[in-house]
Amino acid sequence: MRNAVLTEKGPKPIGPYSQAVIEGDFIFVAGQGCTNPETGMLELGDVRSETKRTFANVSAILEAAGSSLDDVVKCNVYLRDINDFTAMNEVYETFFSAPFPARTTIQAGALPGGIAVEIECIAKKGRKKSQKKARRRAQRKAQKKAR
Repeated sequence: MRNAVLTEKGPKPIGPYSQAVIEGDFIFVAGQGCTNPETGMLELGDVRSETKRTFANVSAILEAAGSSLDDVVKCNVYLRDINDFTAMNEVYETFFSAPFPARTTIQAGALPGGIAVEIECIAKKGRKKSQKKARRRAQRKAQKKAR
């Protein structure tokens, strides 16, 4: 059964999609960019700063789902300009440790709002009790909001 994840610590969806979906043992996080969830505004800057903000958003959504960046198995990175690959990669590697998640990185051309980077990922459900409790709270909150 598919369960939506919704947290105020991540950017609100701007269309008909969920921040993330839990299906079985996996969490599928929708593409995230550099939106500040507190203001709802884009924090445009260089690709390094946008990548940091993007990972803060991804991390908050994973946490709400009862997981973390440590549980990510696959990332897709979309760049406005492939020439930003090295700068993005320098920031990217600070959020993970070996063995690194599988990854695909492409130049997408135009990204929403003119952002430099968008990242989506797939993670395994966390195994810690505190993470399970956070996931259940997030699911109950999402179910209440859906009603």
